[in-house]
Amino acid sequence: MSKQKQKFPALRLVVLAVAVGAIAGAIAVYVKGGLDGNTAATTIVAEADAAACSAKQTKARTVGDAATGHVAAMLAADPPRSLNNLGFNGPDGDPMTMADFSGKVVLMNLWATWCTPCREEMPALDALQAAKGSDRFEVVAVNVDRGDDEKPTTFLQETGIEELSYYRDASMKIFNDLKSQGLALGLPVTLLIGEDGCLLAHMNGPAEWASPDAEKLVDAALSDPK
Repeated sequence: MSKQKQKFPALRLVVLAVAVGAIAGAIAVYVKGGLDGNTAATTIVAEADAAACSAKQTKARTVGDAATGHVAAMLAADPPRSLNNLGFNGPDGDPMTMADFSGKVVLMNLWATWCTPCREEMPALDALQAAKGSDRFEVVAVNVDRGDDEKPTTFLQETGIEELSYYRDASMKIFNDLKSQGLALGLPVTLLIGEDGCLLAHMNGPAEWASPDAEKLVDAALSDPK
């Protein structure tokens, strides 16, 4: 009888171990399922963005046709693609992406203080923002200088830039992301992005943004598709 009593504690330990193992297994499955679910959700969103942008081919061609004169180097996106995941820091220093501009057409310009053509076109970009900036359109000039903010902010102050908000990516990741897509060859780089984050047109090199040609280009991007 005493021998049987000695067996029960051991049996309880075995049952407990099995129960703990089952719980651990359930937790592992839950965590794994959660990660897979997140990945699947991200994939679904990316595929939806890609499908939405592929339908913008006519719009991209319309914008490309409007690129004449001083902005003739702007090429229609072929094909349009989603840039919603492009990341950089906002005026408050917090990380953001192009998705944060949903509902707004964006003329994104990548620039650096060591880039002479970038410096020369900054006042024109400021003027374009003054002329066309609204709740539907913004010039987003992203500085990609390495190091701290001293050089770019000093340059903007000395140049009298007042209308442009200060966007920044000291890591140059945004440039490298665009380079990997064949959109960035050097600086400056300018992208015209639709209200849904779809690339409509792009160019490498400077342009005269304070011009009727540039305003016509923006108007084409803002117009409803036909």
